[in-house]
Amino acid sequence: MLPSQPQDRHLGAPGPSGGCGGGDELIRTYKGWKGDNVFCFGGRLVFGPDARTILITIFLITAPVTIFCVFVGRKFIDDYPHHRGVSILAIAAGLNLLDLVFLSLTSGRDPGIIPRNLYPPEAESIESNGEPRLAHTPTQTRLPRTKEMIVNGITVKIKYCDTCMLYRPPRASHCSMCDNCVEKFDHHCPWLGQCIGLRNYRFYFMFVLCSALLCIYIHVFCWIYVKRIMDGEKISIWKSLIKTPASIALILYSFVSVWFVGGLTGFHLYLISTNQSTYENFRYRYDRHENPFNKGIVGNFMEVFCTKVPLSKNSFREKVPKEPAIPPRIVNGPMSSPSLQKVSHDIEMGRKPVWHETVEEELGDLEKDMETTVTSRDLSRMLPPEESEGRGIMHSRESSRGRRGSSWEFSSRVNEDLRTRDESVSIRVGEDSSESSGNVASR
Repeated sequence: MLPSQPQDRHLGAPGPSGGCGGGDELIRTYKGWKGDNVFCFGGRLVFGPDARTILITIFLITAPVTIFCVFVGRKFIDDYPHHRGVSILAIAAGLNLLDLVFLSLTSGRDPGIIPRNLYPPEAESIESNGEPRLAHTPTQTRLPRTKEMIVNGITVKIKYCDTCMLYRPPRASHCSMCDNCVEKFDHHCPWLGQCIGLRNYRFYFMFVLCSALLCIYIHVFCWIYVKRIMDGEKISIWKSLIKTPASIALILYSFVSVWFVGGLTGFHLYLISTNQSTYENFRYRYDRHENPFNKGIVGNFMEVFCTKVPLSKNSFREKVPKEPAIPPRIVNGPMSSPSLQKVSHDIEMGRKPVWHETVEEELGDLEKDMETTVTSRDLSRMLPPEESEGRGIMHSRESSRGRRGSSWEFSSRVNEDLRTRDESVSIRVGEDSSESSGNVASR
């Protein structure tokens, strides 16, 4: 079984008091959505990040149908009694309209997005390699990367999603394009600008099927029109094609397109009959082991086309409290250091700290600690000469300016300065000891 998670752990879920805290600013869920989706009409329509490609798809469907109706289909109006030739135009326009409807139902709805958690699920005291660690917990607890559950008597592994902070249900996957976990994830379709999942798969299949039927319909009637010219004017097929260039273009276009959409239709018919998704077919290969979701051919088709579409788990128009900005962390305590302040400042400003910058800050702290140690001792007469002090000052200035240089050159320069300072201190100590021995001898 999946670990039970309280409702208020999900992003945008209402709290116990109706989803609004005292004094909190309320915004629509889609305005604070963390995925890469595009919303229209106030969150009523949800698209993928590449939603603009839908316009190209609409053009590729509508343009050839328009050319067919204008240059080919209308020539059949008077060929049949009682103006039955109009039905040829009506069928073409109807298939085109039906195709656009299925396109809209596929691309403009929630494909089955699983809401993100605000916090990771309850941690377990498991120590194993390759598992995510919860940094916010005081104890060293870890979340297992995978868990096992039983589906129809077969053990299935479910994976933990670091982005959504949840264990994905069986057959779900995280789409890298939309940045969401999607139930029964099939694939991300660039032509529709949307993920194909549990809630829009049947509409996607009907869209592909209508596209294939439309291509076949246009292709067949273009050849019928060419044959009509051949029989009417008693000319060869090549001369007939020359007389109708629109038919030539439509025949070539529909021939190429039918291989694409027709192939997709056949492939998805196979997937539906075996109850697989495109993602599972290319990744898991159920032909090597038993598919726990297979219900037989009839049962599989009934599951796709004759079951109710599940309700969306997201209410994109619901008002939820706006997430507060992350406050700056206080690092001025007794155990903090300037390097920690630098790192936290970089994180708060949205820039990752560079490794060599952190090393340079630590070396600077070490140098200051050594200076403090030397000064704290009663060795006021054993300080380095003014030249070395000046060089130390110049070095500190150079260290603040030279962060663009490599950390290795900086550390070698620090070691050289420290070695020079130690030598000067030892020389000064030797001089002081010789002076003191001379004074004792003179006395």
